[in-house]
Amino acid sequence: MALPPDKKPSTAEQRALAQQDVFMREVDDALREDQLKDALQRHGRLAIALLIGLLVALGGWLWWREHQQAVAGEAGEKLIVALDQVEAGRLTSGYADLEPLAKDGPEGARAAARLMQAGIALEQGNRAQAAKLFAEVAGDGDTPKPYRDVATLREVATTFDTLPPATVIARLKPLAVPGNPWFGSAGELVGAAYLKQGRNDLAGALFAQIAKDETVPATLRARTRQLAGLLGVDAIEDVNQALANSPLATAAGAPAAVQPIQE
Repeated sequence: MALPPDKKPSTAEQRALAQQDVFMREVDDALREDQLKDALQRHGRLAIALLIGLLVALGGWLWWREHQQAVAGEAGEKLIVALDQVEAGRLTSGYADLEPLAKDGPEGARAAARLMQAGIALEQGNRAQAAKLFAEVAGDGDTPKPYRDVATLREVATTFDTLPPATVIARLKPLAVPGNPWFGSAGELVGAAYLKQGRNDLAGALFAQIAKDETVPATLRARTRQLAGLLGVDAIEDVNQALANSPLATAAGAPAAVQPIQE
């Protein structure tokens, strides 16, 4: 019903417009309800099936997580029991306690158990068995990389005297870099392999690098500092600090007893 723009609708006209608006809303609501019913009839079974599948998947995931936590807890307890046996000097019993985990334990626990067995074998003087176990962990692609790295390092250290220097360098060079957790230990072995090859320049430079790395244990830094010095490489950045930390200064009871070098 068109009205001139300057003319206000009468009360009857306003009522008619309101009734028309209510009617249109009711028609719209009825249409949407029909569309919803039609959609449910056509897709209701699929939606219900998807909902059930989601609930089943969620329940399965929750069960799997709880199961994994329970398995990990049991494995941890077995490792602790075996470690207690080893600390008590019962190496054979400890080795036997680790056997089920080493064969069928969870991924991380299996690697840890085999590394512990290798350590027990070394303690018992069975270097061949220890090297075999270290090699198994190092070569297991399903084992987490940190376990493989330490197994590689221990295997090479165990068999160092029988390995060609080139093999030692090739296997440990990826670990013998600053920032790697095994830089000091791997670097020392790589440096020793360089010495076997007569490459004293490379060995001295690597020993000096290890000696200057403050993340490396102090005993290893002191040892590589001495080796670098014997090879003619200066591995001391702060001479006064090195003198203050020297065994002579420690024996004297006070670093102040060491006279600083005048520059």
